[in-house]
Amino acid sequence: MSDRLSVLKTYKLYVGGKFPRSESGRVYEVTDSKGKWLANAPLSSRKDARDAVVAARKAFGAWSGATAYNRGQVLYRVAEMLEGRRDQFIREVADAEGLSKSKAAAVVDATIDRWVWYAGWTDKIAQVVGGGNPVAGPFFNLSSPEPTGVVAVLAPQESSFLGLVSVVAPVIATGNTAIVVASEKSPLPALSLAEVLATSDVPGGVVNVLSGRTVEIATPLSAHQDVNAIDLAGADEVLAKELEIAAADNLKRVLRPQPVDYTETPGTDRMTAFLETKTVWHPTGSLGASGSSY
Repeated sequence: MSDRLSVLKTYKLYVGGKFPRSESGRVYEVTDSKGKWLANAPLSSRKDARDAVVAARKAFGAWSGATAYNRGQVLYRVAEMLEGRRDQFIREVADAEGLSKSKAAAVVDATIDRWVWYAGWTDKIAQVVGGGNPVAGPFFNLSSPEPTGVVAVLAPQESSFLGLVSVVAPVIATGNTAIVVASEKSPLPALSLAEVLATSDVPGGVVNVLSGRTVEIATPLSAHQDVNAIDLAGADEVLAKELEIAAADNLKRVLRPQPVDYTETPGTDRMTAFLETKTVWHPTGSLGASGSSY
């Protein structure tokens, strides 16, 4: 028998590209589907939520200003890193969701594929939802999508990895920055995803990951004046209603919770949910004596 002590993994928050412990110093026990202890996860406070908003806002300008092609490259790099840590995520998903190793492997593979899928959309979504508009008059009328800003994302409670990526990837693929509230019951895959983001090319602050009590973290985020939108995927009906009312104070975009099969191809709905449309009018005119126009 080995006389080595076990080196237990210490999970931390991910805020602004760094891994702080919760400002409160609190943790809570995370167990598997059979009640076996897995780890202590940070119990985020309201202060942690505010710090995450500051980090997300600071990162927004550079991330939204990057070319769509560059964002696609960055997201693809994340998929590469996920592939390299595939075995770790299989273990964590199996523990979190009570799955066999083979079923957990299928979930992880689908999750990596989902990330690649969104990476491919970064420089294509504008062609789908933007373009020239027909107008009655001597004008060009062009519409193009722009990111909403800072988005708070309540990750699904049951789908700890595939559901998580399905709600986070579309937010950042379109140039937004995110504060992610991990599944309260199964936060470990989300906290491990943060380690992947930190070792890929995603700039610090683009994604910030908080673990803890969903209601405790989501309440200040929904009322925060510098949060532009919120995805309520991980909220139950009662909490979702309360958060939606709080979000109305500064006219946040709200994506209400709805039944979703995360194994299905997601479509573009979650990308367009956090895009604004900018429309530009420009006069046309005649060129020279020939009367040709542009």
